[in-house]
Amino acid sequence: MHASEAREGIILVADDSEANRELLSALLSAEGYQVVCAADGPQALDRVNSGLIDLALLDVVMPRPTGFEVCLAMKSKPETRLIPVVLFTSLNSDSDRITGIKCGADDFLNKPVNKQELLARVHSLLRLKQFTDELDNAETVLFSLALTIEAKDPYTEGHCDRLSKYSVALGEKLGLSEELRVALRRGGLVHDIGKLAVPEHILLKPGPLTPEERKIMEQHPIEGERICAPLRSFRHVLPIIRHHHEKWDGSGYPDGLKGEQIPLTARILQVTDIYDALTTDRPYRKALPSEEALSIMREEVGRGWWDGSLVDQLELLVRESGLQFADAGAKSER
Repeated sequence: MHASEAREGIILVADDSEANRELLSALLSAEGYQVVCAADGPQALDRVNSGLIDLALLDVVMPRPTGFEVCLAMKSKPETRLIPVVLFTSLNSDSDRITGIKCGADDFLNKPVNKQELLARVHSLLRLKQFTDELDNAETVLFSLALTIEAKDPYTEGHCDRLSKYSVALGEKLGLSEELRVALRRGGLVHDIGKLAVPEHILLKPGPLTPEERKIMEQHPIEGERICAPLRSFRHVLPIIRHHHEKWDGSGYPDGLKGEQIPLTARILQVTDIYDALTTDRPYRKALPSEEALSIMREEVGRGWWDGSLVDQLELLVRESGLQFADAGAKSER
């Protein structure tokens, strides 16, 4: 293969045997891959933490940390857990493979290495990594678009980031799974992305909206769901986007859901959203102290607007952690 035909992908080869490193490096370099080597576990982790690795080929039996331990360390960190890992081993027991699976390994190869099997698995896993990177890029674009909405109004500065953090904090207090906490983090950032479809003269209107303008505004959760629907990783985020303006008594929008028909994650975002709006500066008043904000929210619970049990949990969270959810201005959402 000519240099002009170089394949994409930086591959880490970690093995304490110099002969094995040279063999694997020669096989992969001949196919046009870029190869970096490590002679032990600490070197392997240094290479991985550089942020440049697309695939890791790890010998199981290395001086500590072993290949198992390096794999586990990689899969335990958000920055590196999506890097595919192949474990090389001359061990053939089921217990070793089970250990590798528990550590998060994506594939296994036995020594001595079969060249064609090695290249086929490397090619397959690098394609998978490419798809994952493209997904990450799509999410980044969505997050950037969501922040452009916030940037239109100085009073919303930091609003999405705060909602993301505080929704996750309340989700943790309620014992939600990691999957749903990730959805809350993403939902806090993109919940209003549908406002991209709302004309600016409506979105930024300083006074009350007309009935026709309000009807357009109330379509933004549906538009937001439509924008994000193609991303399968957002399947738990979509209910947050669509239903964060529903109300406990069924008077919200867009679907008029009532009580526990409203997804729990959407209700969590609601109460943190209201609290954040009350405790940050608005064009017509300064931020309210926590106690006053919570008092207003309890009044609104009495009117049937919010889930009272979540407001209670939010109050406990604020008191336990001393959280004042914002130190910069944010304007209440319509």
